[in-house]
Parts: sequence; C-alpha cells; structure tokens
Amino acid sequence: MSKKRKWDDDYVRYWFTCMTEIDGTQRPQCVLCNSVFSNADLRPSRLSDHFNRQHGGIGGHDLSSLKHVPTPADHSETLKTFGVASQEDALLQASYQFAYLCAKEKNPHTIAEKLVKPCALEIAQIVLGPDAQKKLQQVPLSDDVIHSRIDEMSQDILQQVLEDIKASPLKVGIQLAETTDMDDCSQLMAFVRYIREREIVEEFLFCEPLQLTMKGKDVFNLFRDFFLKHKIALDVCGSVCTDGASSMLGENSEFVCCVKKEVPHIVITHCLLNPHTLVTKTLPTKLRDALFTVVRVINFIKGRAPNHRLFQAFFEEIGIEYSVLLFHTEMRWLSRGQILTHIFEMHEEINQFLHHQSSNLVDGFENKEFKIHLAYLADLFKHLNELSASMQRTGMNTVSAREKLSAFVRKFSFWLKRIEKRNFTNFPFLEEIVVSDNEALCIAAEITLHLQQLSSFLHGYFSVGDLDEASKWILDPFLFNLDFVDDGYLVKNYLAELRASGQILMEFETMKLEDFWCAQFTVFPSLAKTALEILIPFATTYLCELGFSSLLHFKTKSRSCLNMSDDIRVAISKKVPRFSDIIEQKLQLQQKSL
Repeated sequence: MSKKRKWDDDYVRYWFTCMTEIDGTQRPQCVLCNSVFSNADLRPSRLSDHFNRQHGGIGGHDLSSLKHVPTPADHSETLKTFGVASQEDALLQASYQFAYLCAKEKNPHTIAEKLVKPCALEIAQIVLGPDAQKKLQQVPLSDDVIHSRIDEMSQDILQQVLEDIKASPLKVGIQLAETTDMDDCSQLMAFVRYIREREIVEEFLFCEPLQLTMKGKDVFNLFRDFFLKHKIALDVCGSVCTDGASSMLGENSEFVCCVKKEVPHIVITHCLLNPHTLVTKTLPTKLRDALFTVVRVINFIKGRAPNHRLFQAFFEEIGIEYSVLLFHTEMRWLSRGQILTHIFEMHEEINQFLHHQSSNLVDGFENKEFKIHLAYLADLFKHLNELSASMQRTGMNTVSAREKLSAFVRKFSFWLKRIEKRNFTNFPFLEEIVVSDNEALCIAAEITLHLQQLSSFLHGYFSVGDLDEASKWILDPFLFNLDFVDDGYLVKNYLAELRASGQILMEFETMKLEDFWCAQFTVFPSLAKTALEILIPFATTYLCELGFSSLLHFKTKSRSCLNMSDDIRVAISKKVPRFSDIIEQKLQLQQKSL
C-alpha cells in the first residue's frame, strides 16, 4: 500500500488548498480553477507544473502578488448571471442552508455531524455513486461550523430588524416577559412591533439571561443596555407591554419606574391574556379552598412517581381509559380550565383511587359541596380559557383585546339575572350536578358575590371599556359621527376629506384595520399617526409565551448553554437571512486571509 502524502502549508504558493476525504486522505484543490487532484499529486513538482501550465505561473512565487490574481470568487457575479455557482459558493450555501433548517427545527448542532451527514454520505454512495459522495463530504457541517453559521445568520436577521426600527416612522411597541429555564436561570425575552412600508411587523428582539438578581432595576438595565449596544436611543420605544410579578414587570414595579424616568412619554400596558389570576384573587373562601384541594390532589397523584404509576394501573384495572392530567405544581393559568374539566369528569374514579391509597384528601374531595364548587370553577375557567384563546394570536392590538374583555364582562349581567332565577345555563357542569333547591340557593349566592367582585376588579385593573367617543373614528372613519369631534380640531377636516374618496373606502373594506392606516400614512399622515399610535402597542405577551416554548427545545439537560438568543432568533424570526450577502462576505474574508 502506497504511503499517503501530507499537506504542507507552503503549497499555498501554487494556489492550492487542502481537501480531506472521509478516510483522512488529503487531496490538493486548485483555488484558481477548482480542479481536484489525487493524493499522489501532493508534491511541489506536480502542483508547480499545473500552476505554470494552466495559469501561466502568474506572479511567480511571490505570495503578496498572488493576492492580486483574479480568482473564481472575483467572477462569481458573472457565474451567477448564467445561473452557475462556484464549487466554494455551493459548499458554503449548502452549509448555511442546513444550519438554517437545523435552527428552524430546533435541533442540536451536533445532529449534522453525528447523523445527517453520515446518512447523506451513505445515501449518496448507494444512489449517486462515489463522486457525489466526495462532493458531499466537502460540505462543512461540524458542530462548531453549525454554531458559527447560526450566529452569523442571527446577526444578519438582527441587523435587518434594527434597520427597520430605525426607519420606522413611529415609535415602536415592545413586549417583555421573564421566565426561568431548566437551569433556574432567569431569561428575559422581548419582541418588537413597528411599521415597515405599508404594514405593522412583529419581530423577535432578544432573549438574554439575568446574570445575578432578578429585580426590576436589573430588568431595566438589561433592556436599556441592548439599545445602547446597538446605538439606538431608548426613546424610540413608544410603549411596553409587561407581564409577571409586580416587583419585576408589574405596572407599579421598579422596572416601570426606571423606564418612565428615562422615557417619560412611554405607555405601559399590562398583558390582558391572563385574567385567571384575578379570578383566584376574587374567589370567596369556599371556592378558593376547593381550588386548592384540586391542586393538592393533582400533586398527590403526579408529584410522586409511584402514585402516578398506581393511578394509571388503577384506571386499567377498573376498565376506564386513562386520561393524562395536565400538571404543574401551581398549575399554569392557561391550563386551569382544562385541568378543572378533567378533574370534574374523572371525579368518581379519582375519589376511588384516593380511597384505595387511604389518602387524607378523601374527605374534602368526596364532599358534595366540593363537587358543586368544582363544577362552577370548571365552567368559569373554561369561559376564561375561551377568552384567552381568542386573544392568542399575532397582531392583537389593545383596542381589539379590550373590546373582547369588555364583551366578556358585559356577559356577567346576563349570567347574574339567570342565576337569580336558579338558571345555570351558562354553567353546564354546575347545571348537571345541582339537584336540590337548597344547593342551588347556596351556590347562587356565592356565584353572585364572586361575579360582582370580579367585574369590579376587571374594570379597575384593565380599564375595561371602549375608546373615547371622540377617538372611535379610528375603528371606522366612514360611519363615525363627526359631531363627537370638536370643531377646533383639524382631525374633523381630514376625516371629511378622507370620506370623499371612493378608493379609500374600498381599501377600508378590503384591508385589515392596521394595514389600512399604514396605507394612509402618505395621504393623511396626521390621521394615520394618531390611529397607529393606538394600534401599535402590544395587548398581550403572547409572543413571549411562544418564545418560551421554543426555549424549552433549546435549553435541555444536554444543551445547557446559558445564552440561546441566536438560536431562538433564527428559529422564530419571520425574516430570512440574506444568504448571498453572508456568503459573499465570507468569501471576501477568506481571500484577504490568503
């Protein structure tokens, strides 16, 4: 067996680079024409001969002069014109495209090196032959390469977002929320909403770890430092929607105080997505006790592995299909409606299991009064989940969200009238279980008290209600009664002009409200500015909740990197990296390093 020759960096003087085979064999490749030679040709005489014969020995052996020689990269634009890409371009593009798909699917970086590339090489060998396999082998897909590619694409996407923010004609809206990952590290996530051309755009901004403490001031410092780092004034923010503990992101938190001190004009809104917390705060004592009993029962079953397995076995034994209970020690608010529904529907089976385990929770759980309270809670939280689900979408603005919340609260008066007559139509689980007049009387009194308190609390907490009459032209500038606008305001004149246009009327009837006002920015800038300043602020932290779901895929026991911002940005951003610009810049850096 012939001895394998080794690459020498001195061969660069002949404009050759090294290509390594699967088995470690090194082969020379000409940088000027991309020709690949055998390992036996890896000697100065052969390389020099090719250099002199094919390329005229341009520049002799002076490396500094070789830098001025035209290369395939210099002719890349000509090649692209004819639909042809150089081999180096193709290899880089394949590498970036795979890294992009890897991030989009939230896969670990090592999947390319450990699984995808070996599989692709085997398939190429079997289906396409050894030549195709050799070409695939050259695609760089190592763990470090994929990590580097994702970082570069993330920075390109971030640069696009920052450029859009700077170009936005109005101040942007920010959505901010905090969570704790599997390493007990607090992560702060932010999304931004701004105007780009003729539409309102929502984009991921950052996800950064809070290194030490989690106070409101720490959140503010991280938030402010992001803008300072990218040389953007903080007053570009017109509004911030927050959610979380009052000490951190609540309306009266230290964070809010710091932001308002730095940017006095900023509007702070609280997430309208989770009124469940307020429901619990207004629960009468007996209803609250019933809710806590449910929490204790779920923790007893699922908080201990043996009990969980016995619970499944018990269901199989009595011939009932096992239904997995949703679980969290404190129960995620968006799941409570589902959890309570499951508990109510499985009440008898769970009660039997608690008896079987001799649990001290039996007495409270099998009580008829508890079951009546459970039925009401299951019905109420189901209504709340439906309300939250209607607001869980992109593009949700404060006007639409408050209208939905206001409509929900208005239903209370109808519910109360029916309950007064012992009519529980709006509470089907409760209607199913209440039998005697005495039971109906007791629960009716508790429901009445709770709904009255909840209505009052929601009105004060979220400022439930429609826009002021003078501002309702934003929702429909054509049917709005102009008498509500003071004659001294120019808005009245602009609205009269706008109504005279049949084309604008057609646009209003066919476009989304936000897009309509964006389209009017060049024609009626004053009206559009006023309308969009109300429509841009976020109403919920729904996007952050989606982002936290992605974080669960990236932050696992085997992937405990502290900062996953780049991976998350590429995974969930609507923007696509500018691959051609990234690759061109990469090739230029490689040429400069020669």
